[in-house]
Amino acid sequence: MSRANLDKDPDEVAAMFDGVAKRYDLLNDLLSLGRTKAWRKVTTATIAPKPGMKILDLAAGTGSSSAPLAAAGADVIPSDFSEGMLAAGRLRHPNLPFTKADALNLPFEAESFDVVTISFGLRNTTDVDKALGEALRVTKKGGRLVIAEFSSPTFRPFRTIYTNYLMRALPVIARRTSSNPDAYVYLAESIRAWPDQGALADRVTKAGWSQVAWENLTGGVVAVHRAIKA
Repeated sequence: MSRANLDKDPDEVAAMFDGVAKRYDLLNDLLSLGRTKAWRKVTTATIAPKPGMKILDLAAGTGSSSAPLAAAGADVIPSDFSEGMLAAGRLRHPNLPFTKADALNLPFEAESFDVVTISFGLRNTTDVDKALGEALRVTKKGGRLVIAEFSSPTFRPFRTIYTNYLMRALPVIARRTSSNPDAYVYLAESIRAWPDQGALADRVTKAGWSQVAWENLTGGVVAVHRAIKA
């Protein structure tokens, strides 16, 4: 697997997620210091799902982000480009219409969704700007984008501690608990290489979205960005 701050090979990334699909939720708990469920609740509240709302959940993985949207009555399509993730998701949530989809070339018509959301997956696309553009294309006018992603802690001492945890403690834990520790190392690197809150907001704006804003969670370990298609 290439280092996260270099060009990503989509086949390599897909294969990596295929390999960790069965334990992906555990992986997220390690990366999140156990805060994944709390972050997902905030993301769901930001989306504000309701009956009749059409939502595309990109990089949905095993469906952890999609299930609460469906529970609220929304018409949600969980999508992913990893066959392993889709298979794991179908086993856990057989009621959800898991669909294979590449975020860079979505198989949906223009202006199909009220909301497009992606949780902890945008940084793993090979072309972030193209993914943001594709999300814009399939969103209805007046529709929304909601991105939950690891970000940059705002308190410098904590940022240093967290970064050291990602690059030092996490690989050690991975070697003891996973058959694919390289995936943990890759994901830790991808977080370090990811733009901070303001830089990502600029990219969302340049992709054509309006009224871009964000909310920091856990001191900026994660940020939930939101935007509107004018």
